[in-house]
Amino acid sequence: MADRMPLEGTVALIAGAAGAIGSATAALMARRGAAIVAVDRAGSDFAGVRSQLPAGARLETITADVRDEASVAHYVAAARAAFGRIDIFFNNAGIEGLVKPIEDYPLESFRDVIDVNVIGVFLGLKHVLPVMYGQGSGCVVNCSSIAGLKGTPGLSAYTASKHAVIGITRSVAAEAGPRGVRVVSVNPGPIESRMMDSINAGQSPDPKAAHAAVSAMVPQQRYGRVEEVAELVAFLASDAAGYCNGGIYSVDGGMCAV
Repeated sequence: MADRMPLEGTVALIAGAAGAIGSATAALMARRGAAIVAVDRAGSDFAGVRSQLPAGARLETITADVRDEASVAHYVAAARAAFGRIDIFFNNAGIEGLVKPIEDYPLESFRDVIDVNVIGVFLGLKHVLPVMYGQGSGCVVNCSSIAGLKGTPGLSAYTASKHAVIGITRSVAAEAGPRGVRVVSVNPGPIESRMMDSINAGQSPDPKAAHAAVSAMVPQQRYGRVEEVAELVAFLASDAAGYCNGGIYSVDGGMCAV
């Protein structure tokens, strides 16, 4: 099937690009014609990202710490140096943290989750948006979660961080809209990935049983695929979604509907 929403001529900056959702999104956007700037922390598997891209795809890889402002400023400057502009920013870097009741949650671990999932999103917006404002166009897709819409026992840090991403999205969308830039959020439910495997292992001594229990709570009775999240991100970033701003879009098999 032909691509429905071509991104030919655009530049897509993806933070957390080496993760399951990030790499799937990079591959899809590249197939639709976007140049890709893949950002992730030191030691990330950029070879895995590269292997998923089509032949001839334009790719720049950058190592960065999303918690550090100088590092974020560097990856934004490097993206501009490589391709001259930033049309799409998938603000996707995130960690799940520990699975523990609040009384047992170490403060340092809680702060780690907030630093990556909230400060990282904030810094990305702070440094990417001026580039888009200068162009008079662009789209930011922040990655929240259904944990930004509902609570989950044992995931207080992750849940707090993803609620914060939704709040940031709504506020910044109101700021950015008059300047020609859209800001939206995607909210994945349970997705087949390393992160969900980690959460399952933290929730139960039998991760397979945890997987089955979560699947049973989803109206579609299954976990999602990373490609299904990538499809939503690519749509929201495209001109086909040109009137979508400030929206919070779930991709969760109906889990938040019940």
